[in-house]
Amino acid sequence: MKVVQAYRYALTPTPMQEGALASHCGAARFAFNWGLALVKAALDQREAEKTYGMPEELLTEAPWSLPALRRAWNTAKDQVAPWWADNSKEAYSSGLDGLARALKNWAASRAGTRTGKPPGFPRFKAKHRTTLSCRFTTGVIRLETDRRHVTLPRLGTIRTAESTRKLARHLERGTGRILSATIRHQGGRWFVAFTCAIDRADRAPARPDAVVGVDLGVTALAVLSTGETIDNPKHHWAALRKLRRLNRELARRQGPRTPGGGRREASARWRTTKAALGKAHARVAGRRRDGLHQLTSRLAAAYGTVVVEDLHVAGCWPTAAWPAPSPMPAWPRCAAS
Repeated sequence: MKVVQAYRYALTPTPMQEGALASHCGAARFAFNWGLALVKAALDQREAEKTYGMPEELLTEAPWSLPALRRAWNTAKDQVAPWWADNSKEAYSSGLDGLARALKNWAASRAGTRTGKPPGFPRFKAKHRTTLSCRFTTGVIRLETDRRHVTLPRLGTIRTAESTRKLARHLERGTGRILSATIRHQGGRWFVAFTCAIDRADRAPARPDAVVGVDLGVTALAVLSTGETIDNPKHHWAALRKLRRLNRELARRQGPRTPGGGRREASARWRTTKAALGKAHARVAGRRRDGLHQLTSRLAAAYGTVVVEDLHVAGCWPTAAWPAPSPMPAWPRCAAS
């Protein structure tokens, strides 16, 4: 069975490598913002030309697809970014690719060919409020033989915080192929995720004919139809003491907003506390993700069929058909179907 799977590893870069990683991610953000400004200028020009009565075929064409954005970038990069050679070309291509995908999703949603929540028109990415990320699809992307280092284009060899043996074994056997690599800064740490095409052997569950139902809850994480109750570990509740302390400490620092709502330069201590708070939240999210992964893996390995409710909790609010029992805020309820 061939599947597309991602392998994610934490990195331990040197200070110089951290600067290079941030530079590549900043280059991707710059290319995204530059391309978005170009598209919006072309759209505004088209609207102005329509008021002159120009025919549709003579209107200014907006660079909408990735190839068009790349051609425009290659033409203007020496003027708009004379420092572009400091980073890999994949960094700028990554930003333009993200913009092309966002434009495509927006257009498809307006045309009615894309299901789900309608996405808004792409917005500019702020420097201090955007997750640092960059994707590589070409160049030197490999795992080193010691299984403790990875090599990326222009970034060189970077040490990993854990062994890469699981992916390395697939590559050595010829059952895996790296398609792309994405670097990302999250919770104060750098990560690299390899998107790979894996030829995996089919695995049969321990009880192929067994069926289990899973009822998700709040007090308990899940209740199985077998009568087993999975306790809620309450990772956030366990971390509340530290989160409260960091939030109080953050409130005492000089942040980027004045009491009147204006902008100002945040202090170094505010940025340090903000990073510590983000790291604490990332740890809670990581523990939640690990617990859910262990539970779903155990169910998939034991039962042939797993039935899970598809209740859309976020969309279930009090309605006229089923009003809230009191004027006080209540838990979401679903209308009778």
